[in-house]
Amino acid sequence: MPEDLTLDVPRVEDGAAIWRIARDSGTLDLNSSYSYLLWCRDFAATSAVARPAGGGTGGKGGEPAGFITGYVRPARPRTLVVWQVAVDRPHRGRGLAAALLEGLVARVARESEGGIDGIETTVTPGNTASNRLFASFAERHRAPVEREVLFHGGLFPETGHDPEVLHRIGPLTH
Repeated sequence: MPEDLTLDVPRVEDGAAIWRIARDSGTLDLNSSYSYLLWCRDFAATSAVARPAGGGTGGKGGEPAGFITGYVRPARPRTLVVWQVAVDRPHRGRGLAAALLEGLVARVARESEGGIDGIETTVTPGNTASNRLFASFAERHRAPVEREVLFHGGLFPETGHDPEVLHRIGPLTH
């Protein structure tokens, strides 16, 4: 984690900033602002934000510089599904996305009953940054990666949506 930032559990008050970071990313599917508020309430334990160290609870100083959202997959309770990862433009290029991913995986492995032994995520083929992020994570953890199309573009209601490629990374050793 860059030393001026700290890993934190998202709060409902972070929902608007997380929505804005997702919107400004230019690559993520933007969900409703309401869904980000719910995510911060219901999936905070399996999500994380990076915020300025000592940022407190209010004002600009405490706003997230990046976020990662996830959940433990009900059908595979030792698998963390990473939903979205994004870093606010002024904080890009500092390894923050990788730090968020590493920090979240370590926290969920530590706090989940039985831990986790793998992660899943979907990435569109053209999302170079996310493809690199997850490939690097797998390499650092010496974990195999399986890739397959999970949702082809024709399943989405809007035309022109790229396929979502499932990345299964694991088993992980901690």
